Amino acid sequence: MTSFTGVRVLLIEDEGAIAMLIEEMLEDMGCTVVASVAHLAKALQVANGVEVDVAVLDVNLAGERVFPVARILRERNIPFLFSTGYGVSGLPAEFADCPVLHKPFAEVDLRLKVALTLEYQALKPAIDRPV
Repeated sequence: MTSFTGVRVLLIEDEGAIAMLIEEMLEDMGCTVVASVAHLAKALQVANGVEVDVAVLDVNLAGERVFPVARILRERNIPFLFSTGYGVSGLPAEFADCPVLHKPFAEVDLRLKVALTLEYQALKPAIDRPV
């Protein structure tokens, strides 16, 4: 089983009870939740300066889409995954390659998606390099 001890996480989730549940899952996995944000405006501020290893982004934040935050994280080379009940079809084409965690989910699903997100980020330089 993959160890996430010391992995710093940014959580963007607008539903308080769901945010608390995800935070608990992440902490049980050994992660440290550096910031948990519920609103897009605050998420944009945090994304510009937070030092994290991975982010979990709810797609719909009280009717606003989280994609501007995802763009900031991508520019900063911070890996992220989307958490949504809408499925992959709710993502713009620019994020088609991003991991998606389908709500509702269990800790095992979160563990797998975080591992895949971090692994993809680690392999990305080799994938992007011309052959």
